[in-house]
Amino acid sequence: MKAPHPSVTDPIKRAVDIYLATAGIVALSPILAAVSLAVRTKLGRPIFFKQRRPGLNGRIFHMIKFRTMTDGRDESGELLPDEKRLPPFGRFLRSTSLDELPELFNVLKGDMSLVGPRPLLVEYLPLYSPEQSRRHLVRPGVTGWAQVNGRNALSWEDKFSLDIWYVDNWSRKLDWKILVMTVKSVFRREGISSGDHATMPPFGGSR
Repeated sequence: MKAPHPSVTDPIKRAVDIYLATAGIVALSPILAAVSLAVRTKLGRPIFFKQRRPGLNGRIFHMIKFRTMTDGRDESGELLPDEKRLPPFGRFLRSTSLDELPELFNVLKGDMSLVGPRPLLVEYLPLYSPEQSRRHLVRPGVTGWAQVNGRNALSWEDKFSLDIWYVDNWSRKLDWKILVMTVKSVFRREGISSGDHATMPPFGGSR
């Protein structure tokens, strides 16, 4: 049986996750409350967006974020494209990463880490190459190596390459470096969109 990835068994990484997530929730509680009220006023209920995502070893969990899109539908009742359901307020939440703040609760539960590959959609699981699947050897993160090196401006191939690089080169020092780079990236609002798309285009499998 293969040994778990060192980041998964490292007690310091988990302790830092718990400490910083708890401190973040307490310190940011006024902002969490204000954003909750704003989402309720501008987008209605539900305030939170919950979605099944694959985590460590592909185990499914429910990731929680602030809702950023409307439920706009066309004449046949189908949801409109993302760019038509993403109002200016939702774009603001995404550009400032405020929509990601509720994921701190996922970190406390142990579903996520502060740093790791971003958890993607469950339907992508059968589309990964064996190499790309290695991103699930570690806990998914609120931020990660791909996020601070281009985020949604990257191609899927580049994003997966950066995820695997993180898996192969993980260290506590690297985690701290990513956290510092994340703060800078958030203030600069870098890599929010992908080309002409409001959100990252769906992953269609490796070429």
